[in-house]
Amino acid sequence: MASPNERVPMVAGNWKMNFDHREATAFVQKLCWNLKNRKFRYDKCEVALFPSFTSLRSLQVLVDSDRLKIHYGAQTVSVTSQGAFTGDVSADMLAALGCHYVIVGHSERRKYHPEDDANIVDQVRAVLADDMDPILCVGESFEERRQGIELDFAVGQVHDVTRDLSDEEAARLIVAYEPVWAIGTGMVATPQSAQDAAHAIRESIRQRFGDKVANTMRVLYGGSVTSKNAVELIGEPDVDGFLIGGAALDVDELTTICMQTLNATSR
Repeated sequence: MASPNERVPMVAGNWKMNFDHREATAFVQKLCWNLKNRKFRYDKCEVALFPSFTSLRSLQVLVDSDRLKIHYGAQTVSVTSQGAFTGDVSADMLAALGCHYVIVGHSERRKYHPEDDANIVDQVRAVLADDMDPILCVGESFEERRQGIELDFAVGQVHDVTRDLSDEEAARLIVAYEPVWAIGTGMVATPQSAQDAAHAIRESIRQRFGDKVANTMRVLYGGSVTSKNAVELIGEPDVDGFLIGGAALDVDELTTICMQTLNATSR
C-alpha cells in the first residue's frame, strides 16, 4: 500500500468572488516571492489558486512568462460545450487558458445556483474530457451533523458522483471534504473528525475502485483553515492538504500555511 507520504500534499486557495485581475496578479507575484525566499519545495507540496474567471488569462500570462511553479484553475464550469448559453464558461475554454483543475460541487454553488448531483456528475465529466482534474467538494450541513450522519452523507455524495466513472477517471479526482457548517464561520472540524471523514471517503473509493486509486487519491480538508489549525489537521494520515477560502486572501497567511504543510509532510 502507498503511504500518505507518497501523496504530494496540496494547498489550494479558493478566492471566490474576490480580486480583480490586477489584484490577482500582484497577489501571485508576492506569494511566489515569499515562497522562493523561504526555499519552498513545489515538488513536495503543490500550490494551486482559483481566481474568478476574469483573472484566469492574467494568471496564465504571468505563470508562463515568469515560469512560476504554482498551478491554477476555475471555480466552476458549464456542463455544456460552446453554444447559446449566456453567462456560461465551457471546459474547453478553461483548458485553453492552461487550467489544471476545476472546483466542482462547492457548497456555495449547490446553495445559491443551485447545482445538484446530476449536474455535478456532468461537470466532472466535462472537466475530465478536456484533460483537467476535478476537485469534488463534499460535506454535511449542521443538520446532518446533528443527526450523526455526517460520514454517511459525505461518502454518499462521493459515491453519487463517482459511481459511473472508470478507474482511470476516478484516479484523477481530488476530493475536498468541506463541512458546510465550518465554511466561513470560524468553526473548524477537529483533526480527528477531519481524519474520520477523509478515511471514510478513501475507504469508499477503495471498495469501488481498489487499492491503487484509493491510496493515491488526495483528500483535502476545507472549512475555516488558518495557520493556527493547519499543522494539526495536516498531521492526520488521510488529510492530504487544504482547500482554503478566507485565509487564502491574505498572502502572508497563505504563505505560512504552505510552509506549514510542506514542513509537516516532508519529515
